Amino acid sequence: MNIPVAKGPLFDPQDLEQQLVARENAGDVDGMTALFESDAVIELNDGMNDGQLLRGTAAIREFFEKLQVTGIGPEGRRFRMGEQRPALISGDLALTSTRSIDGDITSEVARRQPDGSWLWVIDRYSVNW
Repeated sequence: MNIPVAKGPLFDPQDLEQQLVARENAGDVDGMTALFESDAVIELNDGMNDGQLLRGTAAIREFFEKLQVTGIGPEGRRFRMGEQRPALISGDLALTSTRSIDGDITSEVARRQPDGSWLWVIDRYSVNW
C-alpha cells in the first residue's frame, strides 16, 4: 500500500500511524519527528533495543535518522503498514494500535492539541513479551 505523505497537522489520530509509515518510507525524518509532542517517550521493543526509552524529540529524531541508514532489525526492512485497530478516544486522549506484518502489536497514546490536531505522547513499539 502506497500512502501519500500528508503535509500539515493531522486531525484524526488514525492518521498518525499511516503518516509514520509514509514519512519513513519517504525518508522524511523531520516529518516523522513532527508526529510526536516535544516531551514524548518511545519504548523500543524491537528485538535489538528492548526496553530502551527515547525521551523528547531530539532523541526521537536521532533514532529516526539512524533508522534511515540501518532499517529495522537485521534484515534492514523499512516500515510497512500493518492492520490498524480503530482509535479509542476519550476526550483529548486516544489509544492507537497496529498489528505489524511480523505480528508485533504497537500501542500509542495520542493527545489532542489546542488546534484540534493529534500528536503522539507515548509510543510502545511492541507490547509482546
